[in-house]
Amino acid sequence: MSTTANPQVLDPGSAARIRSAKRRKQLDRLGDLALYGVCAAASLLAIVTIVLVAYQVVDGASPAISKYGLGFLTSTEWQPNFDLFGAGSLIYGTAVSSFAALFLGAPIAISIGLYLSLLAPSGVRGVVAPLVEMLAAIPSVILGFWGVLVLAPFVESTIEPFLHDRLGFIPIFGAPQTTGASIFTASLILTIMVVPIIASISRDLFAAVPRELQDGASALGATRWEVVRGIVLPSTSSGLIAASLLGLGRALGEAIAVAQVIGAGSEIQASLFRTGDTLAARIANQFPGALTEMHKASLFYLGVILLVIGIASNLIAQWIGRRFGRAGGKLG
Repeated sequence: MSTTANPQVLDPGSAARIRSAKRRKQLDRLGDLALYGVCAAASLLAIVTIVLVAYQVVDGASPAISKYGLGFLTSTEWQPNFDLFGAGSLIYGTAVSSFAALFLGAPIAISIGLYLSLLAPSGVRGVVAPLVEMLAAIPSVILGFWGVLVLAPFVESTIEPFLHDRLGFIPIFGAPQTTGASIFTASLILTIMVVPIIASISRDLFAAVPRELQDGASALGATRWEVVRGIVLPSTSSGLIAASLLGLGRALGEAIAVAQVIGAGSEIQASLFRTGDTLAARIANQFPGALTEMHKASLFYLGVILLVIGIASNLIAQWIGRRFGRAGGKLG
């Protein structure tokens, strides 16, 4: 009587390897599901947080929205004792100080990024880069103190008179204040705050530009400036705009340091050397001591405006980034 081998019977070693491979596949699937769940939950948490914050701010502002409507945006009245409120001068102060900081800070920060990524020796880069980034770690209240004690007196005694004497025919450089507290001083403080953010991102963007492209342009006879202008900047343009708008968001939301040096004015004046106020600074200054419910609701209304401006700037940054990405670094 003969017996034949059954081809379906495997030796114990092969069976163990198959079982081990199946277990690994199951664990991999579980890991993929867990990773997906954690990432989805984190994204959902971010969305829920934004919705809850927006709901709370809008709900708190609803009495002022019902009473003042869109006229709140253009009115410059702010008299808590008479329940007269308007955000016109605060929107103006926020826009002027923030865009002035971006106007001053973005070129400085991008230049720092270029120097650290393409021009600086490694020894210098290792020293300068951490020092620039350390600016972002300075608490805003400390910058505000420095602004009050050092920057404002220097601006009042030196910078404002110099600019007024030579450019006084331009309205924004009109008659200076006597204290140094002004929109101009607040803009300088905000410039210090936005520079490390934009510089850090710019440096990473420039370092990511393929070295082969730069070497190829240099081999064709391009100067260092032509390489930067023709290769580096176009390749990183969308990222630079996003970095600048990120810095703008930092400037728009700053409260404490600005409140210390801007002077808390309530009028729209052309001169940067006059006092002013911003949405965030007014909220920080007055919310803890709000006199009436309408006063508190009006401060919430300022928060709604600031929230809308922040979301709008983010959407604009995304739109510009997509536009540049499709156009290869050129608008049109």
